[in-house]
Amino acid sequence: MTAGRDHSPGAPLNIPPTFASTYRDGGPVGYGRWGNPSWTAFEEALGVLEGGHAVAFASGQAAIAALIEPLRVGAMVTVPADAYLGTRGLLRDLENRGRVRLQPVEVTDTSAVLATLASTELLWLESPTNPMLGVIEFRPILAAASKAGVTTVVDNTFATPLLQQPLAWGADAVLHSATKYIGGHSDLLLGAVITADEDRRASLLTHRTLHGAIPGVMETYLALRGLRTLPLRFAQQQRTAQELAERLTGHPAVTSVRYPGLSSDPNHDRARAQMSGFGAIISFEVADAEIADRLTGALELIVGGTSLGGVETTIDRRRRWPGEEAVPAGLLRLSVGLEHPEDLWEDLQHALDTAARP
Repeated sequence: MTAGRDHSPGAPLNIPPTFASTYRDGGPVGYGRWGNPSWTAFEEALGVLEGGHAVAFASGQAAIAALIEPLRVGAMVTVPADAYLGTRGLLRDLENRGRVRLQPVEVTDTSAVLATLASTELLWLESPTNPMLGVIEFRPILAAASKAGVTTVVDNTFATPLLQQPLAWGADAVLHSATKYIGGHSDLLLGAVITADEDRRASLLTHRTLHGAIPGVMETYLALRGLRTLPLRFAQQQRTAQELAERLTGHPAVTSVRYPGLSSDPNHDRARAQMSGFGAIISFEVADAEIADRLTGALELIVGGTSLGGVETTIDRRRRWPGEEAVPAGLLRLSVGLEHPEDLWEDLQHALDTAARP
């Protein structure tokens, strides 16, 4: 990918981080909160992948806030009942303060989503959903939302632009927590919004500048470096995820496995029809929270932690977090990294066997 590079003769192969708060008059940037060459390079590359114009933010949560802030007071927001906890937490806080109204919906139920459009101003979508890995039927939903004049946002963090590009299906904006797969090494916080609409992009830039939600220079540099290896990392992570999901289905301590790559998964056909891969997140269940906690405690290679998308495999019992009460108590979300598949399975199998003992 050539986007995000300086093609001038003699230029460095990769645009270096620019550590500056003050610039000389007369150039394209006048102050460090207004712009930075490192931001621009990252935004150009991510925008090309998603088919729009990217705006980087200090975190994924800052990007979420930038998309919600323009809503009028009392606006109705339809949000997945099963979605990123930070999104739901922010919206719930705004609802409690009378800023917005919320309409949770099971987003895998296309008819249910379509039924909300008459009363919705912002339709927030996420696919696959976090942590239940539901897959949305994008095309009819986005087409109907557009016809109804409803603004649509798609959180594309789990799929990445390698598996789907929602702007091409009619989404108004795409969101990424670049902390996850795009950065890919668990060493930065960064968010991004991509849109094909120049006015929306200008509004996002204004929000970022006035609210100070600017990304760090080193973070954007590292995220761009991570983005360049994303295809290789993600391909291997998906291969390993498929293998682990298939093996987990056969373990007696596992009561269910959610992974769109499994032919038995209720979302398999839908994912196969609209995605170019199935991702690297597996959610599986054991009988109860006690067994799940024993399992995570018995792991040696796999790391217990709430984030995901890095080169290290992480696992998290989602029900332990306030706001995740609808998640099954024994559900574990596994973010598959780049360790050898056999090493990961040996660790999982040992932990499952240990946790299942009376």
